[in-house]
Amino acid sequence: MNEMISPAAAVKSEEHWTTKDGGVKLFLYEKYARDPAKTVGTILFVHGSSMASQPTFDLQVPGRADSSAMDHFARRGYDCWCVDMEGYGRSTKDRDNNAPISQGADDCYAAALYIQKLRGKRPFLVYGISSGALRAAMFAERHPEMVARLALDAMVWTGEGSPTLEQRRKKLAEFKATNRRPIDKAFIRSVFDRDHPDTAERHVIDAFADAVTALDNSVPTGTYVDMCSRLPVVDPEKIKVPTLIMRGQHDGIASLEDLMKFYAKLPNPDKQFTVMPGISHASFQQKNYMLVYHILSSFFAQPAPVYVG
Repeated sequence: MNEMISPAAAVKSEEHWTTKDGGVKLFLYEKYARDPAKTVGTILFVHGSSMASQPTFDLQVPGRADSSAMDHFARRGYDCWCVDMEGYGRSTKDRDNNAPISQGADDCYAAALYIQKLRGKRPFLVYGISSGALRAAMFAERHPEMVARLALDAMVWTGEGSPTLEQRRKKLAEFKATNRRPIDKAFIRSVFDRDHPDTAERHVIDAFADAVTALDNSVPTGTYVDMCSRLPVVDPEKIKVPTLIMRGQHDGIASLEDLMKFYAKLPNPDKQFTVMPGISHASFQQKNYMLVYHILSSFFAQPAPVYVG
């Protein structure tokens, strides 16, 4: 089981860099509250389409307890990592590609290799959100030996019944025509308004928008193109690891029916599906974020089952 160190425990952070494809730089960020060699597990957080990793997983908002998911899990004994996919944040942005989901899965692999070389070769607890869930799922498909448990939040499988993707497809030709799309604070705020109003506090949304746009004024189009025109990009029958599907009550990126069909095809009996009440799309920035932490913490800390033949 996970172990609470102390609500006031000092959380340490380190910046890391790794390379892929002959010199492409990927930025990694690590937080822990105990010796990384003695943590209860290693979490790899995988971000979505429109923002880099630190704003998503390490958002600091004064007066908002445990605002940073990385701090929250570090204080529970985990070694916490996130990585900026190529094209985002502090990673390389100048190559001629639109950073599709498959490339993001490769970036997860490059990050995982670096972390295992530095901190020891043990499988990861992987959490991905939105297109980050697809990146994480594809990483688990390709490298199941590197994944102990997989949590997929705000994911989509075929896209059937998705109001968000229905609207997004209207701009598909525009996304295909360029490698990057502009973002600004108004766009980030719209993420919280499109599904259900008032599921997040305005000062948290504003802090998130500030943090995202401090790193990026544009992001790659590849995940949007994939999600609008190439779904499904992952095969649930090839995901052999224990898996948790997390769906916000109001999330418009995937219908409940779409995700239930995906869930039914997962072959590992160690699997869970949870609907998160009062949550729309950006789970860690919602009013009910502590509920999200609880669900994820319970799954990551679950003892390995004993199977009876």
